[in-house]
Amino acid sequence: MSYGRSSHVRSHKKLHGWSPDQNQWNEKLYPFWEKGDPRWNDCWRGGKVVARLTSDSPALVGSNVTFTVTLQFPRCQKEDNDSNIVYDRNCRNDSSDFPDQYVYNWTKWIDDCGWENCTSNNTHNVFPDGRPFPHHPGWRRRNFIYLFHTVGQYYQKTGGSSAIVSINTTNITLGKQMMVVSVYRRGHRTYVPVATASGIYVVTDQIPLYVNLTQKNDRNASDSVFIKDSPITFDVKIHDPSHYLNNSAIAYKWNYGDGSGSFISNSPISTHTYTLLGNFSLNLTVQAIIPVPCGPATPTPPLPTSPVTTKTPSNLDSPTSTGVMEDTPDGGCHIYRYGHYKTTISVVEGILQVNIIQMTSVQMTVAQGENSLVDFVVTCQGSLPTDACTIVSDPTCQVSQNVVCDPVEVTDQCLLTIRRAFNEPGTYCVNITLGDDASQALTSALISVNGGSSSRTVEGVLIASGFLVAFVIIVTLLLYKRYKEYKPIERSAEQVVNREGLSVYFNNVKAVLFPGNNERDPLLKSKPGIV
Repeated sequence: MSYGRSSHVRSHKKLHGWSPDQNQWNEKLYPFWEKGDPRWNDCWRGGKVVARLTSDSPALVGSNVTFTVTLQFPRCQKEDNDSNIVYDRNCRNDSSDFPDQYVYNWTKWIDDCGWENCTSNNTHNVFPDGRPFPHHPGWRRRNFIYLFHTVGQYYQKTGGSSAIVSINTTNITLGKQMMVVSVYRRGHRTYVPVATASGIYVVTDQIPLYVNLTQKNDRNASDSVFIKDSPITFDVKIHDPSHYLNNSAIAYKWNYGDGSGSFISNSPISTHTYTLLGNFSLNLTVQAIIPVPCGPATPTPPLPTSPVTTKTPSNLDSPTSTGVMEDTPDGGCHIYRYGHYKTTISVVEGILQVNIIQMTSVQMTVAQGENSLVDFVVTCQGSLPTDACTIVSDPTCQVSQNVVCDPVEVTDQCLLTIRRAFNEPGTYCVNITLGDDASQALTSALISVNGGSSSRTVEGVLIASGFLVAFVIIVTLLLYKRYKEYKPIERSAEQVVNREGLSVYFNNVKAVLFPGNNERDPLLKSKPGIV
């Protein structure tokens, strides 16, 4: 049918609700144009309509796969609430000329003619094979006809500028298949082809899945490099948009590749800590026991090149999915399906924790300027850092005011002093991150700068990072390419209410907040170990 028609009829198992290709086609009402036919150039006023076809493939055999078609109209055209196509008056340019509001006023056609009452249109409300349109609410306002075609069968549907169709995959052969859709618009005497689209979808007997690996302090989650002695979270995501596996018993068998053995769980989330350095092969097998109606055993549709194993598995060691039905003690029946995931990860030394152990003010001379400087004495656990980043933000830790990143040289123990400038009174959230090639660890402090006081003591409160949410300051950090993966934490406004005793007193507050030249001041090099 349409672009999906072929000169011969292939043998396929019947899809529920779909019709075979050999049915009669009314080419007078639904003309068929080959690709390259010049009539395509005049099938739509003002340009060309493009049909976008998408699907939620891959689909596990037995589940549903859903296809969505969306029509993209020529520039400055859109569908209104009555399903007519109108010109968008907000889309004018020098060459735009809209003599009429409508591109296609189908409402007027229907109201003037009554559609069924017109002599020339009394047989229009039917599909290409002669079946009448479904009389659901608003059916007369559906001005597009969508003809879906796959595996030798077709499905017909009316709609507006988009249409959705779902099909069950039980009787579809495993592997790649093609879906073709042809779109017609309402015309005065016939339906007019306006667009076609096609797309590949996949039916598989392996459970589609992926695993998301995350680890605290890991600098780049996409490089498969993780930190020793820090838990890694493995989150399994099963692709099941039609919820076919909702009532299934699902088990997850893990082998982390470090000699710790195999672990079976019924939770999709698992954690594991690698205590050794090196490369490790991670293996996951997912088993789904799917309840099905009891009856004659229906094997899985054959693979394109070889049949499916028919041995019924008894445990998670079976690597092959099977469609063989098995009776259970409770009188029900079920089938087994399996999914697999394999990857290799590298485990290296990394920075595990950062702490601010002291905050002190720096005595200033007149020659050194009027900026107030604070020294943050920082320690860390794990490997030695190669860079340090500081973000100074508002009290909620949400609005960045200044970002400074510097390379550091720590050769013995992880103990360094980070000096930063403040020159206006107020409360600030300070995020300090130490990083190396594989890891980065963060700590935060909330400090208050109180101008006009003679006291030179520094007091502050450390922010528990476990209770804070990561806040991404992408625009600012793009200026620091080497440190672009640094993400400060954020603090809710409620956490800043109690500020009693949190004061850092400085005198002579005049200049602009956090000028860049002050952050690079030679004072930063006047004391060993200060960055």
